[in-house]
Amino acid sequence: MPTPSTPTSSKRAFGKAAIWGGAFLLAAIYLFASRPLPLAEGQTAGRTIPVEKLFRILAAEQVAARTLWTAEIVNPGLQRGMKFDENWREADMQAGPLPALFLRETATAIQKTQVPLGLFLGSDYPIAQSNLFTGVQAAAFQKMRQTGEPQFFKATDIGQQSAMFADHVVAQGCATCHNEHPKSPKTDWKLKDIMGATTWSYPKDKVTLEEALQVIATLRASMGVVYDAYLTKVATFDQRPEIGEKWPRDGYFIPTRKVFLAEFEKRASAHTADRLIHILDDPTVSH
Repeated sequence: MPTPSTPTSSKRAFGKAAIWGGAFLLAAIYLFASRPLPLAEGQTAGRTIPVEKLFRILAAEQVAARTLWTAEIVNPGLQRGMKFDENWREADMQAGPLPALFLRETATAIQKTQVPLGLFLGSDYPIAQSNLFTGVQAAAFQKMRQTGEPQFFKATDIGQQSAMFADHVVAQGCATCHNEHPKSPKTDWKLKDIMGATTWSYPKDKVTLEEALQVIATLRASMGVVYDAYLTKVATFDQRPEIGEKWPRDGYFIPTRKVFLAEFEKRASAHTADRLIHILDDPTVSH
C-alpha cells in the first residue's frame, strides 16, 4: 500500500508542478508561436537564471538551425542545381547564403532588434580578416582548441558576459569550400576539425526567465528574417524553384518560411523546453 503524502510533500510537489507547467506555458508562448507575445505581469517575477545557461540553449538552437539549413537546403539544393555563394546578395547573383553566412545574416538581424544579444562567428584561420579572433576572444579560443570545452568569460573590451562554442566541420562540402577558396589561409580542413567558434555576448550575468525566452524568440525570429530574405532572392531567379510544402530532396523545390520554421521547431523546441525545465529545477536559480 503506498504511503500517503504529507501536506508538506504534497505542497512541494504541487509547487514544482506549477513551476514546470508555467515553464511549458511560457515556452509555448515564445517558442511555438510565429512571433513573441507579451507576458502577463508577474508571471516570471523574481526568477533569474545564470546567463551561461541561456548561452547553452542559444548555442544548441543555432546548431539545430544551421544543421537544418546545411543538410536540408544547401546540400540537396546543390544536387538539384541550386547555387549558394558568399556574394549571394549581389543583384546579379542567383544564389542563396552559405551555411556560415546564414549564421552571420542571423547575427545582423539580431542587431536590428532591441534585444542586446551579440553573435559572432570567428576563427584563427578566417577567410575574411574581419572574422579573426583578437584579444580576450583569441585567448579563449586557444583554450577551447586545447580542451574542446565551451568557454565562458567576460569580454573586458566590450564589457559583456560571453560564451564561446566550437564550430566544427560537419560536412565535407564545408571543408572543400574553405580549402578551395582563393583567400583561405588554411587548405587542409577535414571533417570534425574545429574550424572556428560562435561567440555569444549579453550585458548581464543573470537574466529573468522572461528575458531568456525573449532572447530565444528573438534568435528564432531573426532566423526567419534571413529565410525570408532568401525567398525574396529566389523570386528573382531565372529558373525559380517551386516554393511550397516540399524540400530540395524532393526535387527543384524550396519550403515556405512556415514549413522551414516548423521543421526547425520540431528539431529544437523539445530540447529547449527540457533545458528550461532543468534550469527551473536547479537550486542555483533564483526564485
